Amino acid sequence: MVKLNKKRREQYTKFILEALQASEKEAFREAFLELHPSDQSDVFMILDQEARSQCYTYLTPKEFATIFGGLDVSHQKLYFLEMEETYAIEIFNNMFTDDIANFLTEINSDRAAEILLKMDKEKARKVRGILSHEHETAGSIMTKELISISSTETVGTVLEELREEAPDAEIIYYLYVVDVDNVLVGVVSLRDLIISDPSTIIEDIMSTNPVSVAVDMDQEDVGNLIKKYDFLAAPVVSKENHLLGIVTVDDVMDILEDEATEDFGEISAAKGATDVNISAFTAAKKRAPWIIALMFLGLITGGVIGQFEDTLEAVVLLAAFIPMIMDSGGNVGTQSLAVSVRGLALGNIEKNSIWRMVRRELSTGAMIGFICMIIIASIVTIFYGNWMLGLIVGVSILCTLSISAVVGAVFPLLINKLNFDPAIASGPFITTINDVVGLLIYFTIATSLMSYL
Repeated sequence: MVKLNKKRREQYTKFILEALQASEKEAFREAFLELHPSDQSDVFMILDQEARSQCYTYLTPKEFATIFGGLDVSHQKLYFLEMEETYAIEIFNNMFTDDIANFLTEINSDRAAEILLKMDKEKARKVRGILSHEHETAGSIMTKELISISSTETVGTVLEELREEAPDAEIIYYLYVVDVDNVLVGVVSLRDLIISDPSTIIEDIMSTNPVSVAVDMDQEDVGNLIKKYDFLAAPVVSKENHLLGIVTVDDVMDILEDEATEDFGEISAAKGATDVNISAFTAAKKRAPWIIALMFLGLITGGVIGQFEDTLEAVVLLAAFIPMIMDSGGNVGTQSLAVSVRGLALGNIEKNSIWRMVRRELSTGAMIGFICMIIIASIVTIFYGNWMLGLIVGVSILCTLSISAVVGAVFPLLINKLNFDPAIASGPFITTINDVVGLLIYFTIATSLMSYL
């Protein structure tokens, strides 16, 4: 099996396509099966339907199961419809249980039930076990293909078992030690097995404090735990500490990517609409509610300006600096929002560090504001010849940026305290709030000092 660079992948792809066009089955199999599974998926996805149909006849269900399991669900659903039912069922019988469960949750429930009835009974039972757990928990993303051993076995015996069971396991770098009741009591790494004497008892080399995850733990927390300990997999246990399955690092990478995409969608007020493959209508339907809500919230901005109509009429030049005040406050608030949300997501913000972070953001905003104040006050004084106007605009920008930084940092913390996703404190939402705050500060200062203009 080889992993290709871009140039070699193109050469292999060309050869494979030519083999398919010439109906040279053995040449196709030899070249295609030599590729790494990810390259096999890449090649398969560029084929047209006729060529894919040839692949289904040239590859056994077991050979194609690895490719199918690595595809995105949207592609899986498309290709599933092209296959003969018996071929598809055999593919499922040779896939890892977590991949099967992930596919079945995305299709019609009645169709999923039919597939399970036609699958191997033991395999179907394991898949149903995964599907029974709440969505986005450790139980819903775990796989059942793991290797568990007894603490009373010898290293030599376990290595012999590995030769037989390893081909069907998703990962063999960790072996989980259970007692007669299937309670997790330890873990042994493959490295420990290899370097130990064959006569050594597993109990003597196993770690007796394995890090595990509860079956109902949120999938994002599972991902963060595996990341923290640099695991390749983590065992999933019930409340009674019975070993139920494992969550592997490849699934964790997908989870963290999905969670990051979800948070990005929340922050940008585009939740559910970040996929470039969805239609314009779907994207508009998902994004419109936020935009409409923010539009009405923006009316408050207009109301603030209306309250200071007399000030604007007296000094019309004040209106020229409104966009700058609003934009600057929104930008600083969004920066602080990103810092706060990231800190919460990574677990870096503890109770005793909240005020420290708020003070830091206030100081940061004040420092940025002071620099901007000096610059803008100088520019206004030079170009407009009015030092008092420069002072009003400069002090306003100083106060606005200081407060905006605090608003951007504190709002996600309040949302998190209420047990909501802090990412819903979206950038546009924070920007609108800071627009209102900035205008109030600006016009309040301008009104107070208007007699000096």
